[in-house]
Amino acid sequence: MKKWKTTLLSAALLLSLSVAPAHALEYTFDGPPTGDFGTPTSAEDIIQTGAEPANKDRSKSSALIPPGFGTPTSYLPGSGEYLTPNLAADGPLSGNYTLTVTGGGTPALPGAVDAATPTNPAYPTTSGPVTAFTDVTDDLYYRNGSLGTLEIPSIGLTVNIYQGTDSAALKKGAGHFTSTSIWNGNVALAGHNRGVNNHFGKIHTLDTGNTITLTTALGTRTYAVTSVAKVDVMDNAMLEATSDNCITLFTCVQNQPSYRWCVRAVES
Repeated sequence: MKKWKTTLLSAALLLSLSVAPAHALEYTFDGPPTGDFGTPTSAEDIIQTGAEPANKDRSKSSALIPPGFGTPTSYLPGSGEYLTPNLAADGPLSGNYTLTVTGGGTPALPGAVDAATPTNPAYPTTSGPVTAFTDVTDDLYYRNGSLGTLEIPSIGLTVNIYQGTDSAALKKGAGHFTSTSIWNGNVALAGHNRGVNNHFGKIHTLDTGNTITLTTALGTRTYAVTSVAKVDVMDNAMLEATSDNCITLFTCVQNQPSYRWCVRAVES
């Protein structure tokens, strides 16, 4: 009997514990404030001493590919390789660079009639009689309204050529300077270097010897690049007629409205 009473008492005690007030097990915690996803563990202060130079170069000529992590020069400011090698201090676009000719000799480009030699040494000229010029006539237009096709394999460019250098022509492709020849002599073209129609966006990366191909209703002609230069926007010497067959390409220089990139190539 005593054993039964003990068992009954134990059962009653366990039952009383199981019905303890619910609030005894409740707890709360504060969530993070709205929009606070953690406090930064570090901070970086940017300190600039003095005013930034107004003429600081932010164009492609200042672009560097950083050196590899852990290399001897990885910690040095301004180290790395130029994104476009011909923009380096001793590259084709610097005053310290001299164009070379296979087999030796002095490089020279087709010259204009009685034209003064440009001050930029990157494209010396020779004078002589002009005997080569082809006018644009109605029979030279293709059905799509173009005058032909320009191809530069080294930069992956294939673009149609249209008469004129206004916005309507450049929106469709490369524009032909109306005062220049379309076949024999100096064929001068212009194109955009940014935006959707940035057909000439990479011509400043061309190097001597790169191939340019012009196709018109008169045939196909191949040229070899002889110079890449930055010229004054008012310098029209490279638009002059020439005695030799050449092609001249122009485009703007990013952030430098007073200059143009000028590529000259001669028939190869």
